Amino acid sequence: MAELWKSLPSWVRNIVIPVLVLILAWNIIAFVFGVVGALLSILIKLLVVVGIAAAVVILVKKAARN
Repeated sequence: MAELWKSLPSWVRNIVIPVLVLILAWNIIAFVFGVVGALLSILIKLLVVVGIAAAVVILVKKAARN
């Protein structure tokens, strides 16, 4: 691997490789934020559905008493 690295031209080692690493890191960070955002979105939607269901149950119980 060291021979391959040293055989690359200096412009590839100093410019191309760092740019590729930055692009890869950006894509990984975007993927992680996307997954976390999707999970949070699902969690919020689930909490809203549970809250609405709880409100419906409470209203039905109150209506059944009267």
